[in-house]
Amino acid sequence: MEKLVSNWYKDQSLPENYIFPPEKRPGKFSVASCNTIPVVDLSKAVDHNRFDIIQQILEAGKEFGFFQVINHGVPEKLIDDTKNVFLEFFEMPAEDKASFYSEDPSKINRLCTSSVNYHREETHYWRDNLRHLCHPSEECIQHWPTKPDRYREVVGAYTIEVKKLGSIILELISKGLGLDSGYFRGKLSEYISLSVNYYPPCPDPSLTLGIAKHCDPNIITILLQGDVSGLQVFKDEEWIAVEPLPNAFVINFGYALQIISNDKLKSADHRAVTNSKNVRMTAAFFINPTVDSIIEPARALTGAENPPIYEAFQYQEFLTNYISMDYRETVLELYKRQA
Repeated sequence: MEKLVSNWYKDQSLPENYIFPPEKRPGKFSVASCNTIPVVDLSKAVDHNRFDIIQQILEAGKEFGFFQVINHGVPEKLIDDTKNVFLEFFEMPAEDKASFYSEDPSKINRLCTSSVNYHREETHYWRDNLRHLCHPSEECIQHWPTKPDRYREVVGAYTIEVKKLGSIILELISKGLGLDSGYFRGKLSEYISLSVNYYPPCPDPSLTLGIAKHCDPNIITILLQGDVSGLQVFKDEEWIAVEPLPNAFVINFGYALQIISNDKLKSADHRAVTNSKNVRMTAAFFINPTVDSIIEPARALTGAENPPIYEAFQYQEFLTNYISMDYRETVLELYKRQA
């Protein structure tokens, strides 16, 4: 528990083991806000507008690997309640969080700090992290925190609504790629988890990171970014900031989706930076394949003129390599077909 940043950040300057080497630091330069990351109004995905919305999502996937979605159907009050209960959790006294804290990287439901590789990383990340499984909800909820008292009620309702949103988005992607309706149902989207990040104010944001440059391994991530900026996407050899929009979600395409689409869609590098003034809280809803799923380019998207770029593989194997390679993009090279 003494390792949690939230327990000691007010009492000292930035420790040496949180200072990144110069080439990995965010620095003090100004990162431009990106006004061009697409914003998709999901309320228009009906009738004659449906095709236009699908095309917006596909174009976002091809160019950015990210988009923001508004008018998505998740109630505003539920979003606010969820953000508040997450903040309440992290700001509870240490003794109230102790029962959920664990340094065992194999434990799926736990509170920890920095990353899953804490004990072998050279430099730590300026964040605490709460993670747990979400599906099936009636089983998973028994392993969630019991404090704050309303945590299970509020977060349970929230995860059900965000899962519905994920299903809608995946169906639109499936339609846009020319895949069968329901292509992403079942095993390709059954392993769902929530990762809540707490970034306290940092003494010197130019020297450390909340999360390092990486791509997600999954199908899609639905990120509740909150009200404080910190998400940056790497595009055209520069970092661009994705500014929060009220009650919007950031949708991030993962490696598994890139592979299934045979590189028609891409997963983009992104990171989280810190700030010196405000607590930043985010909640990432990860839609993953089950570990025994076979991931490969969709057969409907490949043929003699468009051969599959990747070999078929089990998702568990991919995750193992992803973690052991410290999230480096070279993990994709392991599964590319030889020319």
